[in-house]
Amino acid sequence: MAGALASRMSFSSLKRKQPKTFTVRIATMDAEMEFSCEMKWKGKDLFDLVCRTLGLRETWFFGLQYTIKDTVAWLKMDKKVLDHDVSKEEPVTFHFLAKFYPENAEEELVQEVTQHLLFLQVKKQILEEKIYCPPEASVLLASYAVQAKYGDYDPSMHKRGFLAQEELLPKRVVNLYQMTPEMWEERITAWYAEHRGRARDEAEMEYLKIAQDLEMYGVNYFAIRNKKGTELLLGVDALGLHIYDPDNRLTPKISFPWNEIRNISYSDKEFTIKPLDKKIDVFKFNSSKLRVNKLILQLCIGNHDLFMRRRKADSLEVQQMKAQAREEKARKQMERQRLAREKQMREEAERTRDELERRLLQMKEEATMANEALMRSEETADLLAEKAQITEEEAKLLAQKAAEAEQEMQRIKATAIRTEEEKRLMEQKVLEAEVLALKMAEESERRAKEADQLKQDLQEAREAERRAKQKLLEITTKPTYPPMNPIPAPLPPDIPSFGLLGDSLSFDFKDTDMKRLSMEIEKEKVEYMEKSKHLQEQLNELKTEIEALKLKERETALDALHESAERAGPGSKHNTVKKLTLQSARSRVAFFEEL
Repeated sequence: MAGALASRMSFSSLKRKQPKTFTVRIATMDAEMEFSCEMKWKGKDLFDLVCRTLGLRETWFFGLQYTIKDTVAWLKMDKKVLDHDVSKEEPVTFHFLAKFYPENAEEELVQEVTQHLLFLQVKKQILEEKIYCPPEASVLLASYAVQAKYGDYDPSMHKRGFLAQEELLPKRVVNLYQMTPEMWEERITAWYAEHRGRARDEAEMEYLKIAQDLEMYGVNYFAIRNKKGTELLLGVDALGLHIYDPDNRLTPKISFPWNEIRNISYSDKEFTIKPLDKKIDVFKFNSSKLRVNKLILQLCIGNHDLFMRRRKADSLEVQQMKAQAREEKARKQMERQRLAREKQMREEAERTRDELERRLLQMKEEATMANEALMRSEETADLLAEKAQITEEEAKLLAQKAAEAEQEMQRIKATAIRTEEEKRLMEQKVLEAEVLALKMAEESERRAKEADQLKQDLQEAREAERRAKQKLLEITTKPTYPPMNPIPAPLPPDIPSFGLLGDSLSFDFKDTDMKRLSMEIEKEKVEYMEKSKHLQEQLNELKTEIEALKLKERETALDALHESAERAGPGSKHNTVKKLTLQSARSRVAFFEEL
């Protein structure tokens, strides 16, 4: 009994020691996950668990987002999860999203999972019109999104209407033009076909490279007031702080890069910015809520840290990640080259097979035609032989009749005609007999010539028959076709070898791989410059093509602002910020105070 009591006590103590947990649901851009979390967990514990589950190492771009009374907030790493102002009803839901955006996606993003999640988020923001995108650029971005999802364009698979159920363009763009879904699909597909050979990660990167130069990319907007009470918009992004007119979110009025800002702080609803130059007075603005100020400060600190970090040497962890990414990229590139060679060889084999089948069919047709010609020659020869025989017999018969007529004439001449009447009649008969004999002789001669001609035709027909037989013999005795599987050409010595050992893939890098990859990257840069020029020409061409179908009355304020900026002179986002910072910081602060 004592033993049983000890067991129950031990079980009860174990039960009490088990930590209390709660359920959390994490929504990423393409999946949902649920975790059981301990009550004492801080934001960092949950965030690290999500990152480990996703295999994500570039954690500094992301955060866990939730909503408080229509205001966006982010989970703090050093604060308990349940101490945040979140719903206590389980499962507690957070959204795993990019909190900070890279300046240059191609240079900064290392992992494919980072790139994919950012691609999905930016794509959604463009479709939901949180990022303004011009119509022609929307079509180009849609074509890269299709390449990322469907792979290379194949007319036999991707038939008309295959994009009917896809959401690829912002509704604003679709409504702005008198164009049917089929017309939009045709233009998207035309560009989609040009992206042949790009893998999913490459298509997504091209998407991000174009999207990152859109004016509203990566900008968080907040309603503020300056000292004079003027309503303005504060934009916080990877480059710095920007001040906008509330009616124009595309072009800032003034900008302050992160390297010009020394300190940021707030007190209640008042926000204070201290420039790096201590001689310049601080400038202040007010926001609508204290909670908004907290969010602004979080975004400013994070973006400032990343801005300075980009301009320093990479940490050891980042260097290792980039080295691994380069090796992985080289491996994938070699694999793609191998697959491309195999595909090329397969296509060549298929072309050879098709050519052989075509030749075989052609030779079968030639053989059939030769057989038919042979049969016709044989029939012609038989007919000519029969006709020659008939003509010869007719000639013999005529000759016989002519001889009989001659005999008859001689008999008549030898007969004595006693009376003049008989003589006259006899002369007339003789004359008729002579004419008949002459005609018989001519007919006999003509028939003889005809018989000779028929004999000649017969000889030619037999000669044609002999040639047809000879051609048929040549066709049927041609050498057999080469084997359908050509022997693959040996790989160049500087290309790494792939070998299958059981179910595993072995890959050997050589010293020349990285050198060749570096050369290829340099080559890609030159090609990219040429492609960018070609791309801009294509965009302008599409814009001109669809301009006639635009419904001016449906233009939004942002469309009008973008058109105005384009007429003033197109430029990149970085160039716009650079122009705005040409004036001194003192002048810009004074300008802000006077707005």
